[in-house]
Amino acid sequence: MGSGVQEQRASLTQGEVLPLASTSQSEGLKHTRTVLNSLFSGALAGAVAKTAVAPLDRTKIIFQVSSARFSAKEAYRLIYRTYLKDGFLSLWRGNSATMVRVIPYAAIQFCAHEQYKALLGGYYGFQGKALPPVPRLLAGSMAGTTAAILTYPLDMVRARMAVTPKEMYSNILHVFVRISREEGLKTLYRGFTPTILGVVPYAGLSFFTYETLKKLHAEQSGRPQPYSYERLAFGACAGLIGQSASYPLDVVRRRMQTAGVTGHTYGTILGTMKEIVAEEGVVRGLYKGLSMNWVKGPIAVGISFTTFDLTQILLRKLHQMGYTGR
Repeated sequence: MGSGVQEQRASLTQGEVLPLASTSQSEGLKHTRTVLNSLFSGALAGAVAKTAVAPLDRTKIIFQVSSARFSAKEAYRLIYRTYLKDGFLSLWRGNSATMVRVIPYAAIQFCAHEQYKALLGGYYGFQGKALPPVPRLLAGSMAGTTAAILTYPLDMVRARMAVTPKEMYSNILHVFVRISREEGLKTLYRGFTPTILGVVPYAGLSFFTYETLKKLHAEQSGRPQPYSYERLAFGACAGLIGQSASYPLDVVRRRMQTAGVTGHTYGTILGTMKEIVAEEGVVRGLYKGLSMNWVKGPIAVGISFTTFDLTQILLRKLHQMGYTGR
């Protein structure tokens, strides 16, 4: 009996335990590689998309935080005056702060979305397949919320740099130091609540729309992967829907973030909304700059989703060809 048990243990040790450990290690490495690929692809997607629309984004923020009436003509004049006064590269002022914020934000958001999809897919039994509508919406909302919580102070810094002259803040670190010293550390999270309230519908609807359009495309065309221009179109639709749904909260967030340099004392979400509506009206206040967002947003989101997908595909191919570490 004792000899039989010892032989069985030896057999288990030699024949079963080591292969199981090897399999577990292999799965762990595969998961780590997937996470790293998602982080890199998301970071690149965010950087490319935001840089492409930075002048339009800066112009939109300037109108959002002022009481000046927005129009396409006035937006063009602002861009042209900025170019004449400070030069071509001034149109990208604040883009370094945007990159500091958007690279970790996009990396975390896209990576979190992939992880939430896998988690919800396992829960609902849809592993490797498109999620049902509600989990699809939930995965996007949770991904956006996760990224916003972890990177919010960087968004505050970016907004301040976009609306102030370069003499006021010399660099990103200077913004942090001055805000902390003159307005308090809590200021770095001013506007956080409307951000989260806006991110939930924005990220949720953006990812939901993009994933849904890809699913419908695969069903209708019989092709598992859309062409690049189709991805851009799907992303553009996703950006249009997501940003339109959450835009008033974006305006409120910007007003609260820049209150320290614009002379206003916005305190709460409702109070900020009431003040904006009283001074400027609903459409010209809460939806100021939305028409520019309908140009900027679809371009940025389309580029972002397309860059992420194509980078993921490229990294997978490189791994299959043996160009990346195993």
